[in-house]
Amino acid sequence: MYVKAIELVSGFTRPIHSIIRYEQQQQIIPGSATLFFVNEKGTAITCKHVAELIIAAEQINRIHQQKKGDASAAVHIPEAEKKTGSPQTIVQIKNSFVNCFDTISGFNCLLHPLYDLAILQFQGFSKTLYTGYARFASDYTQIRQGKSVCRLGYPFPEFNNFRYNQAEDEIEWTQTGITNSPSFPIDGIITRLIARNQTAAGIEISSPGLRGQSGGPLFDTEGVVYGMQSATAHLHLGFDLTDFAVQEGGMVRKVTNAPFLHVGQCVHVEIIKDFLRQHAVTFYEA
Repeated sequence: MYVKAIELVSGFTRPIHSIIRYEQQQQIIPGSATLFFVNEKGTAITCKHVAELIIAAEQINRIHQQKKGDASAAVHIPEAEKKTGSPQTIVQIKNSFVNCFDTISGFNCLLHPLYDLAILQFQGFSKTLYTGYARFASDYTQIRQGKSVCRLGYPFPEFNNFRYNQAEDEIEWTQTGITNSPSFPIDGIITRLIARNQTAAGIEISSPGLRGQSGGPLFDTEGVVYGMQSATAHLHLGFDLTDFAVQEGGMVRKVTNAPFLHVGQCVHVEIIKDFLRQHAVTFYEA
């Protein structure tokens, strides 16, 4: 159903690879997120929570360079708690925008004041490595309960082209190893619209958005973009079991379980288009 749409959307959807090191550790933690391009001018969108971590990397790395070996160099980033489940201090972050351009000199980042949305305007490139760009839905009334949609992103990172340089006390990218991670689509149906201030601000999907898909497009079978993956909500189903007896392999054992339904939450296409118009960013509709 989505074969041609995924091929189309894959042309302008790209991964953001990140490597993170925590305080007093040499181990490198790889992670990923997603962005997609909205025009031929090197402008992409992603989630604000993704962009904020990219912006924070510059400060964190600068402090690390200035105060290597000094515990006061550490900067506490709450995002680390979300990813690890406990407070930790990030001391280095390196990011890579994979297969986007031949080279870049930098980028300008515009953060939405209310929603999980950011614009990235890349600079200093002479060649784009992505093909095509998003075509946003022109008619938001097509966003209805039961409509089949899909998301594309880069969960389950497989890249390992990085290392810890002990002599320099630095994490760094390398020219060897696996440099890419495969994209991963996940489909579902629209279950509900998410309202904010009496405005349709988000779209709820019957399947979860996966870690690493944040910033990826939400699209239909024609590849028309209806939104952007932002978060996953966990709905308690109320079918809790405590010491429930089940038979397995001829033996009875007790099971305790509290099931949840994990539903994706996407930024609504109208929110995206309004933000692009506000900043005079060229975009296209289908």
